[in-house]
Amino acid sequence: MTDHPPAVFLDRDGTLIEDPGHLADPAGVVLLPGVIDALHELTRLGYLRIIVTNQSGIGQGFFTEADFEAVQAELQRQLSAHGITIDAVYHCPHRREDDCDCRKPGTAMHRQAAQRFGIDLARSWCIGDRPGDLLPARALGAQAVLVRTGDGARHVEETGTLGFPVAADLRAAVALLTSAR
Repeated sequence: MTDHPPAVFLDRDGTLIEDPGHLADPAGVVLLPGVIDALHELTRLGYLRIIVTNQSGIGQGFFTEADFEAVQAELQRQLSAHGITIDAVYHCPHRREDDCDCRKPGTAMHRQAAQRFGIDLARSWCIGDRPGDLLPARALGAQAVLVRTGDGARHVEETGTLGFPVAADLRAAVALLTSAR
């Protein structure tokens, strides 16, 4: 067995919490059904839980880094109330047209986490509600699952064409991950 832990790279908006679009107000943080159970199961299975999220609203001026941090703090507060911690949070503040390496489907956030934690990417997963959340898995040698929550239902056909499995929500995605072990 390797000393390098696997990770699940989790999209935030539409995967862990409701996605109203450019969330800047901590009062808008609403956990999606099944998230608590899924994160407990990932912890039990020994996966690091790492959020990787595009937050182009910062680069577009819809909200600030401080707003992002306040929303993230509220998410962590809600998770902590259930005994859950997130191991790390990485976010890309850039606009799509900025053509940076950190914006998903780029892999800079994932690689930064892998270096920091010594992650075994071959045993890791990317879970999100858009194809861009899943595509990093290919470059990283990881696996991926689309969730139908958030924007996921709109991307099922495209995701199937790309060869990624689809799950109803994060709890179902973790069950799929467990069965693939």
